[in-house]
Amino acid sequence: MSPNPRQALLLEVVKNQGSASIEFLAEKFDVTLQTVRRDVQRMAEVGLLTRFHGGVRLPSSTTENITYRQRQVLSSAAKARIAQAVAKRIPHGCSLIMNIGTTMETIAHALMQHKELRVITNNLNVAAILSDNPECEVIVTGGVVRGIDRGIVGEAAVDFIRQFKVDIGLIGISGIEDDGTLRDYDFREVKVARAIIEHSRQVWLAADHTKFNRPAMVKLAPMSDIDCVFTDEQPTAVFMEMMEQAGVECIVAA
Repeated sequence: MSPNPRQALLLEVVKNQGSASIEFLAEKFDVTLQTVRRDVQRMAEVGLLTRFHGGVRLPSSTTENITYRQRQVLSSAAKARIAQAVAKRIPHGCSLIMNIGTTMETIAHALMQHKELRVITNNLNVAAILSDNPECEVIVTGGVVRGIDRGIVGEAAVDFIRQFKVDIGLIGISGIEDDGTLRDYDFREVKVARAIIEHSRQVWLAADHTKFNRPAMVKLAPMSDIDCVFTDEQPTAVFMEMMEQAGVECIVAA
């Protein structure tokens, strides 16, 4: 299909945000919900968009994530808000484990004024950022470095993390299925994240709104393994109910 001007703009909005609700798009373009649904349906039929309950997102693969450079730009403002919300909840003088991802790197920037932190990470970008904070001791895991994003994966990273028990485990994720399952793309990265969950007294998940209803191949954990979710938009009623039943606190960054 050749999108009309409104459909082309709608597609651009979804590309910039990663996903959007039908209500948001109707309000943004000053049209009815029915008009947006028709536009979305036409573009979904030709593979330009993928529909989910209450919204629409870019088509995505369950086997391969978008590139690191794209993820750095995608939802950057949302990630900044999430990072500030996370930083406000982290007390001085605590221990953390932070895993791979651009959201973790944004959180690292937000922790530059914190004092007496001890941070274990398998993310060389996080380590480089926080090493500039003289009040932060940074410990880097061993393992294989992925050139695409400077994340450290493999059994050596898992074994290293198993030596510790920290106050807070901070993790990012590639997707949250509609049943609450947390998923990612690299099984080696998932094994490290599982070790973080197992060796943290509290587990905090930082996930912008584009991660909800996004598929990925490898299962990480159920929602019930998380203590707190930080996001930038109110999740749908289905996800809110799911988190409430699992005893998960949801913080929406203003």
